[in-house]
Amino acid sequence: ESDTASELSFQLGRHKKSPSTGSHSSDMASVSSVSGSVLSVYSGDFGSVDAQGTVEFALDYDEKNREFQVHVSQCRGLAVVDERKGRSDPYVKTYLLPDKARMGKRKTSVKKRTVNPVYNEVLRYKIEKMVLLIQKLNLSVWHNDPLGRNSFLGEIEIDLASWDWSNRKLNWYPLKPRSLSAVSGVDHRGVMSLSIKYVPPGSLGEWPRNPPSGEVHIWVKDVKDLLQLRPSGVDSFVKCYVLPDTSKKSYQKTRVIKRDTNPVFNHTIVYDGFHTEDLKDACVELTVWDHEKLTNHFLGGIRLGLGTGLSYGISVDWMDSTQEEVAFWQEMMLAANEWIEGLLPLRSL
Repeated sequence: ESDTASELSFQLGRHKKSPSTGSHSSDMASVSSVSGSVLSVYSGDFGSVDAQGTVEFALDYDEKNREFQVHVSQCRGLAVVDERKGRSDPYVKTYLLPDKARMGKRKTSVKKRTVNPVYNEVLRYKIEKMVLLIQKLNLSVWHNDPLGRNSFLGEIEIDLASWDWSNRKLNWYPLKPRSLSAVSGVDHRGVMSLSIKYVPPGSLGEWPRNPPSGEVHIWVKDVKDLLQLRPSGVDSFVKCYVLPDTSKKSYQKTRVIKRDTNPVFNHTIVYDGFHTEDLKDACVELTVWDHEKLTNHFLGGIRLGLGTGLSYGISVDWMDSTQEEVAFWQEMMLAANEWIEGLLPLRSL
């Protein structure tokens, strides 16, 4: 059985420049603009104000008192909720995720009639450091409505496992649209914009056979809304394998984009050695990593395949594509030689 799998000889390594024809570049713009609105769809009844502005805060862990402290300093340039009166009454709220009920929420006071509120308040959680390091901090800003229909003004999510605890200074962070995790408990790690294409053997028609074996083209465009790991953002890159092949010839990666939670990669990878029947047994795994000197930190990924749990008759745990990922792969299989566009949420793998 293992021999069958190893016959899948994806030789690779031909980097092509992105297919940046006019039509594709305009497609890219439209896809990019969608990803922000996809996230804000989940804002429920919190008012339809677009997130804008920044928040200044610092994080610290008091070892002596076993206390996590969020020093909320101020916000600038918040959205106006009541256009008629030109006012917002903002406050800041924090949760520890994924189990936001267990530790509860903390809130600052409400500041009236301002889009530049100053708080200088410390929100405290009694929690062991080891427990804290498997949490994410969700910090959000809200307009306080006396009738209870509070409006969401923006948020930031921070992965505490990779936070630099030597940094106790106040830093400014951009407020983002509402993510999925705070609303539904979904593990929100960002959204990847990409296109894929399958070129069957001989389909380009030139003698003797062009291409001699089939090719899968993967165009990694950008990622929106990555986890914030440090005040300066995140230094990210994308790795790609075609499973079951985890050898060096299957491995590809993009360049590192520094200090950006919305990196644009615009990188195309081509795998050849693909026969049409391999498409049901293979899986393209794309993972996003934060680049650090000693060890890279996993941020999220996607797996494109049929998600059957089987590869060449063998049960494998990586054949676990979500419904969205399966639909994307199937669409590529049905539309030879056509770029298929997708916008897929990153997940833990």
